[in-house]
Amino acid sequence: MFTRRDWMKTAAVSGVAVSAFPRRSWAAPSADDLKGVVDKALAFLKGAQQAGGDFFPKAGEPGLTALIVAALLRNGVPADNAVVAKSVAYLEKNVQKDGGVYQKGQANYMTNLALMTFKELNTGGKYDKIIDSGVKFVKGLQNDGDPKSLEHGGVGYDGKGRPDLSNTHFMVEALLAAGVNKDDPSIKKALVFVSRTQNLKSEFNDQPFATKTADEDAGGFVYNPADQDDEKSKKRTAAGGLRSEGAMTYAGLKSFLYAGVGKDDPRVKAAIGWVRKHYSVTENPGLKDSGLFYYYSTFAKAMDALGEEPFVDAKGEKHDWRQELFDQLKKTQKADGSWANANPAFLEGVPVLATAFALMAISYCKKK
Repeated sequence: MFTRRDWMKTAAVSGVAVSAFPRRSWAAPSADDLKGVVDKALAFLKGAQQAGGDFFPKAGEPGLTALIVAALLRNGVPADNAVVAKSVAYLEKNVQKDGGVYQKGQANYMTNLALMTFKELNTGGKYDKIIDSGVKFVKGLQNDGDPKSLEHGGVGYDGKGRPDLSNTHFMVEALLAAGVNKDDPSIKKALVFVSRTQNLKSEFNDQPFATKTADEDAGGFVYNPADQDDEKSKKRTAAGGLRSEGAMTYAGLKSFLYAGVGKDDPRVKAAIGWVRKHYSVTENPGLKDSGLFYYYSTFAKAMDALGEEPFVDAKGEKHDWRQELFDQLKKTQKADGSWANANPAFLEGVPVLATAFALMAISYCKKK
């Protein structure tokens, strides 16, 4: 949700093994358990909210506030709640004349998060105009040049710069949430880029790194396929391939499922195969605790869309993933209701950010 560059810069001035919890039933958390955890988080956020309705003015706004509002709404907190209402007023003030919802940068991230939030709030068409303008703005940021170009269909932090999967999966989710049809050219083009971030040599991915994939990376996804050309990149393998990452794999899988790509599609099957081998609710596979709460949010959305209950891993173990994820988050919630990552990468050491991602993940832990 923030650029890696900005996250590390702001953090500077702000001065495991796969785990399984086998269960006999697949009941997911009880309503009382969910409410208890969410109420504690809401109390924390009430105290952390700034006078203007935002939560962390040093970086990532208004996107962070949008994420918090959407997570609270999805967890049953009403729109007229004082914390929510104050933040919504702040978001409305950040709608720009060009249709974007941002401040100084990261316009794609910020606007996509805001789009999803305004959609949650759009009772009676109240925010139709803002949503429609936001959709046009986001579509205008997408790389839509030469279809053979690696950048085609992707989007970067502020638009037509270097695209990456993190920005692109948020765009796909936001556009679809806003009512854009799955067959819309913007979605079709986005899936071209998403396919090129997968460690899978196929008709959909002609990138050199996909031919040098290690067995442990097969089917997973990478953050930026352009890393294949950077010999100094830590993402590269000795053979010249790219390492798959947990959060990015769930981002790619989610994008395919949300966009209506079938489970029998080789890209989806390969992604699920990677997930079966690397299933975890205690680490972000490939990155350990780095970006862990971002991982939890993306994991929950993708697993919910997949709809496999229980989820069976590569060892044949069955997982009530909703309960397992909730148990892990409940266990790591702090006494004040917040979460924070001991690894400060990507600003997840900042409690309001980790709490936003945790609450979004929890909103998908409810039994369907």
